Amino acid sequence: MMRRSSRPVCAALLVLSLAAPGAALAQPDTSPALTAEAINGATFKAPESDKTAKQAEKKSGKKARAAKKSDDKPDALIVKAQILLDRARFFPGAIDGLKGENYQQALSAFAVAQGLPATRDMTQELWDKLQATSDKPAVSDYAITDADASGPYVEKIPPKMEQQADLKELGYTNPREMLAERFHMSRDLVSALNPDKPLDKAGTSIIVAAVDPMGLDKPKGKDLPQEPKVERIEVDKTSHDVRAFGADGKLLGYYPASIGSTEKPAPSGETKVKGVAFDPDYTYNPKYAFKGVKTHQKFSIKPGPNNPVGLVWIDLAIPSYGIHGTPEPEKVGKTESHGCIRLTNWNARDLAAHVSRGAKVTFKDE
Repeated sequence: MMRRSSRPVCAALLVLSLAAPGAALAQPDTSPALTAEAINGATFKAPESDKTAKQAEKKSGKKARAAKKSDDKPDALIVKAQILLDRARFFPGAIDGLKGENYQQALSAFAVAQGLPATRDMTQELWDKLQATSDKPAVSDYAITDADASGPYVEKIPPKMEQQADLKELGYTNPREMLAERFHMSRDLVSALNPDKPLDKAGTSIIVAAVDPMGLDKPKGKDLPQEPKVERIEVDKTSHDVRAFGADGKLLGYYPASIGSTEKPAPSGETKVKGVAFDPDYTYNPKYAFKGVKTHQKFSIKPGPNNPVGLVWIDLAIPSYGIHGTPEPEKVGKTESHGCIRLTNWNARDLAAHVSRGAKVTFKDE
């Protein structure tokens, strides 16, 4: 395990409108309420054939766009599918109930692993395979504890790293942020599942994704790596994901990732894992000249989930490069990084707990 003094030097890059005259009135929202019952009972039903669907549409007189589901509202079936993917270790990023890029990529990776054709859309055969991975409820009740309610929480995380260096810790800012990350969810989904519930009051019963909750403990070196051991990591710069393999070549984990940028691209070729640091502090070196950082002096930022490298630093044999967490899990796979490989905090902790020192890391450019 990497010594605490080995500090990471990579940073994560961090309407209302009026209808025009004559415009059609918005269709009423007929989607079911996002309840535990709706999510746990959700099941996929293959759509009708194109011919049948067209006949039904013509008969009803409805426009296709009126029947189209809104992309910005969480869907019970997608929430359930994302939770099942998470449990199967084909992580879809922050569980949000939306048909986004991370969900579609994870779905396709799972399909291929099951011997099915790659697909970004649910099929009946794929749904049957996914359902077979777990028979437990997708969401469950959770009671807010005194510790959850009281924190302590940081009042505000300044946007500039120089200002973050003045904080005593880079902790969570409120219970919603903490609970979302603990249960691998987006903050918006936490709110959607628990409307008007006080998340800062002990005893409040809320609905959460029934996944392995992310811990904040610091594993001891003698207990690492855990089984199953990751002996090889593949970083795909085109599909924006990380795949972890065992010594036998078995895929052990799939993670969405933010990988490099035009300003500072991720490396190519091969390297290896030098070590792991849980709950690391972060050291900025002015020679990297990151945009928005004006100081010419080194400075350090204290540990915490809102640290620029999140809760974990997996050190690579290439100086200043690593695989790490992030203070913005909902942006993973959607934004760029300063050259490093950025995962959600729960995915970074998961990979760090299983990766062996000396594990081979391959960067794929195509």
